[in-house]
Amino acid sequence: MSFRLPFLKRQPLVAVVRLNGAIGMPGRGALSDTALAPVLERAFRKGKPAAVALEINSPGGSPVQSSLIGARIRSLAEERNIPVYAFVEDVAASGGYWLAAAADEIWADASSVLGSVGVISAGFGAHVLLARQGVERRVYTAGESKAMLDPFRPENPEDVQRLKVILNDIHANFIDHVTDRRGAKLHSEENLFTGEIWLARRALDLGLIDGIGHLKPKMQEHFGDKVRFRRYGLRKPLLSRIGMQAAQDALAGIEERAEFARFGL
Repeated sequence: MSFRLPFLKRQPLVAVVRLNGAIGMPGRGALSDTALAPVLERAFRKGKPAAVALEINSPGGSPVQSSLIGARIRSLAEERNIPVYAFVEDVAASGGYWLAAAADEIWADASSVLGSVGVISAGFGAHVLLARQGVERRVYTAGESKAMLDPFRPENPEDVQRLKVILNDIHANFIDHVTDRRGAKLHSEENLFTGEIWLARRALDLGLIDGIGHLKPKMQEHFGDKVRFRRYGLRKPLLSRIGMQAAQDALAGIEERAEFARFGL
C-alpha cells in the first residue's frame, strides 16, 4: 500500500506517446486519428504532464490521417499549454515527418531517416494481360471521370493530369504544414520538398530537426534527472491478439513492411 503526502513536491512527468507504423493502413493497430484520439487525450490530460514526447517510427501513409493526427496534437498542446518533443527512431518520412513537425522540437538518432516531403500515388495496369487472356473489360458510368485510373483499362492522359493536380494540391498542403511549423529554422537556399530523404545530421543542417539526441537523456536535460515517464500507445484488440483477424493483419503487415522497405529498413 502506498500513499502520497500532499506537501511533498512530485517530480516532473513526461507523457510518452508511441507512434509506430504506417499511417492509415487498414490493419489492426494502424495509426489513425480515430484510434489515437483517446491515447493522445490521456497523454495530455492525465497527471498534469510537464511535456509530451512522441516516439516516432513511421514511413508515412495517408495524408489525411497524418493531417488529422498532427492537428489533434497541436490542438491539445495549445489547449493545455504543454510543449511537445518528437524523437525519431528508424524513420520519420512523408506522413511520419508530418507527425514529427507537429512537435515543438524534433530530435533523432544519427542514423534516423527523415524527410520525403512529397506525395505518391502508385498503381498497376493489367489491360494487356486481360487482352491476352481474352477477357473483355466492361465498365458503365454516369460521369466522365467516374472510372478514372481504372487499372484494367488503358491509361488515359486526361486521368493522369487530373491525378497530378490532386497530388500537387496535397503536396502544397504538406509544404505549408512544414514551413508553418519549422519556419525560420529551415534552410532557405535548398529545395527541401522534392521527396528526398536524409540522415539526421544532414537533416539538422537543413533545419528539418533540432538536434541529435534520445528521449530519456534529452528529457532529463530539460526536466532534471528524476523526471518521471508515463507511456501511452495503441493496443491490439483482443480478437487480433488471440489469432482471429490473422489474414487481414498479415496482409496489412506486408503492406507496412513494403512502406518501410522504401527507406532501406
